[in-house]
Amino acid sequence: MRPTRPDAVQRLLSGADPELHLGLLAGQDSVGVALVPNRLNRHTFWCGQSGSGKTYALGVLLERILLTTRLPVLVFDPNSDFVRLHEQAAGADPRQAEALHDREVVILRPDDAQSPLRVRFTDLTSRAKAAALHLDPVVDRAEYNALLRLFAGDFQTVDAGQIVPHLRSLGDPDAEALAQRIENLGVIEWTTTWAFGATPATDVIARRPAATVLDLGGYERHEEQLTVALAVLDDLWARRAERRPLLIVVDEAHNLCPPDPETPLGVAVRDRLIQIAAEGRKYGLWLLLSTQRPSKVHAGIVSQCDNLTLMRMNSREDLEQLASVFGFVPRGLLAQAARFRQGEALLAGGFVPMPSVVRMRRRVTAQGGTDVPVPMP
Repeated sequence: MRPTRPDAVQRLLSGADPELHLGLLAGQDSVGVALVPNRLNRHTFWCGQSGSGKTYALGVLLERILLTTRLPVLVFDPNSDFVRLHEQAAGADPRQAEALHDREVVILRPDDAQSPLRVRFTDLTSRAKAAALHLDPVVDRAEYNALLRLFAGDFQTVDAGQIVPHLRSLGDPDAEALAQRIENLGVIEWTTTWAFGATPATDVIARRPAATVLDLGGYERHEEQLTVALAVLDDLWARRAERRPLLIVVDEAHNLCPPDPETPLGVAVRDRLIQIAAEGRKYGLWLLLSTQRPSKVHAGIVSQCDNLTLMRMNSREDLEQLASVFGFVPRGLLAQAARFRQGEALLAGGFVPMPSVVRMRRRVTAQGGTDVPVPMP
């Protein structure tokens, strides 16, 4: 046994194009670790505890994808961490910044008049409409049936505000009960959720910009976040036969796919993500799930991931779970995660040449969310 020479390691890990480097091999500042872009067609799990640099590092990966591939990216962004993905960071490489500037990055926000993050209630699937209205097809069978008949008939509108008046005009007691439910829940009052004639997010995503960031953090209610996420995921699944590649990035994935969601909307979103994890790969729908707590993400989704990025993680429970799911990663490398410094990550799976501990490179684009500093005298 003898240590490998740095030049041999560099040939193995670095690749020919420095633009593909996610960072430098820990302890070897001369050796870059390259992304293998054609292996992004597998699901990826990205995790690290708070303060590990997880979000910053994920931004590095998104930049490398934008710079070196033509793979469109869709980001579910619950904390508004990636809303500046189209802005240049201070001190960034001008050449790389210019190359990123040429890629179309769309930021959709609930309160943005020019690029609103909205969906159409009328475009939702029957299950999604029922979930938003807390309707059970058996327990609430009369109202559920009224909802089905409403959109199976001649009623056609893009204005959610017309639904209650139309239901009341029918003179049907079940339709009246459904109208009361909609009013009581205040669903129509989600004015930053429904398109009301504006371009829905699903139409923007269907154009396949280089990157589309959905700023879910701009909503007041978690139900609105779930409704928008469900509308987008359902639309992607409905179009799956088009087989158009898309990397679906779910930041803070424990919010959208926990093991035991508490609401019908949460169950519907989780179930759709489970379906995409299990069957979406052959249609070009590839997931990247990012979270602080692996144990808080549905195990059936994590088990479908073939790529792993692990940053500092002190939880023994989470490390044991990762060891059981990602059996191809040496346990000795996983155990090092408790000692990682900020910005260091273990990369393993097909999207890197071999399991490696990497110190992530600097961002080219601006970081959206940052820690609040401690006030000082």
